[in-house]
Amino acid sequence: MTLTGDALRLQIFVGEDDIWHHKPLYHEIVRRAREAGLAGATVLRGCEGYGNHSIVHTTRLLDMAGDLPVVVIIVDAEDRIREFLPHLDELVCDGTILLDAVEVIHYRAKTPS
Repeated sequence: MTLTGDALRLQIFVGEDDIWHHKPLYHEIVRRAREAGLAGATVLRGCEGYGNHSIVHTTRLLDMAGDLPVVVIIVDAEDRIREFLPHLDELVCDGTILLDAVEVIHYRAKTPS
């Protein structure tokens, strides 16, 4: 699969402790993105942040190291990203979802050997 040119970047900001059916929410988002055939997904764990509750979560203090920010980033063609959005309506109750236009310069998937 190749992907170049105009695309959308989907970023989903949730908490590390957010759960979907006894598993991390970010794991379910990645699973569904894969099932939907999206180009790829990456989960990044933040070392510090706060959200709509204004509670700072940080790795610097052991007693506050829970529920760190997590962002799932997915880039694909606009139509494929927009088809995926209804999954997020079901999954993300507390978090932020962003879409922005990007230009993909290089994306090539290796063919399995």
